Amino acid sequence: MPLKLYRRPGGEIWHYRGTVAGRRIRGTTETEDKTRAQRIAAERERREWTRHLDGPGATLTFADAAIAYREAGKPTRFLEAVEDHWKDTPIREITENAVRRASIKLYPMAGPATRNRQAIVPTQAVINFCAEEEWCPRLRVRRFKVNTKIKDPATLAWVTAFVANASPHLGALCMFMFATGARVGEAVSVEWTDVDLNARTVKIRQTKVGAERIAHLPPQLVAALSNIPSNRNPEDRVFRYVSRESVRQVWDAAIKRAGIKKLSPHSCRHGFATTMLQSGIDVKTVAKLGGWKDVATLVKTYAHAMSDLTLTNVIFGTNLAQPENSRVVRG
Repeated sequence: MPLKLYRRPGGEIWHYRGTVAGRRIRGTTETEDKTRAQRIAAERERREWTRHLDGPGATLTFADAAIAYREAGKPTRFLEAVEDHWKDTPIREITENAVRRASIKLYPMAGPATRNRQAIVPTQAVINFCAEEEWCPRLRVRRFKVNTKIKDPATLAWVTAFVANASPHLGALCMFMFATGARVGEAVSVEWTDVDLNARTVKIRQTKVGAERIAHLPPQLVAALSNIPSNRNPEDRVFRYVSRESVRQVWDAAIKRAGIKKLSPHSCRHGFATTMLQSGIDVKTVAKLGGWKDVATLVKTYAHAMSDLTLTNVIFGTNLAQPENSRVVRG
């Protein structure tokens, strides 16, 4: 039975319903123009016959695939942006190069890691979910090369010098990132309602991984936050900056006054991980306290090696605090 057009009582929009190739079909044309509605219904009917004769992959669009992916309860982080980009693009037209071009279009100012994570991964996940359902072939997409060069971490000495040459709220921001492992974007988004100085805790919204965590505030950080001039309106931002970009200029100026090595705000997050790991805290605990979901990423990117070659002496139980020339070897 071909699809038939109808209007709902009191409505102006044309809808269609009927059975095509044994499947019950219904939907909306989203138009008040009957001629256009007839063309839309005919196209839907054609697609259903093609699907019936040639398999679901022949007419599968990204929009259809994304709906099925969502209904299966799959992760939806970063999905909305790629859905808006691909819309009703047939899956068969989404190639590796098309996905790479789309990632650049969606995130023109972003780095390769962001394009991989927020464009390539969700697009590929939707299509390969459908491949598992045998609706289409699998899609392989080369990731953009990410610079994995380890950057210098901030140290306590560096942070101390920075704070001494910064305004109270900028110095507190630096300490906050170093003591909690927060990213600069997460830190500047913290409001006074998120901070409990008595309990020494803060709620950090991790936009990059779509989660929230509660972090401990060491006594030194509590003091720094308490010294920020503010009326502490619950909805006010603690550190006053509207975005991560607004931090850069004043950050670099404080570094210049302090006469210390130029490091980015993100180096404080590096410093958090490095200091904790080199203090003997196990990597799983460090990942939890710093808000990393992926322990492997923490180790690869943030675990800076100690430079003392004599550290291998611990294999034989040697006290590292003992000077080399004072150790006696008995035969």
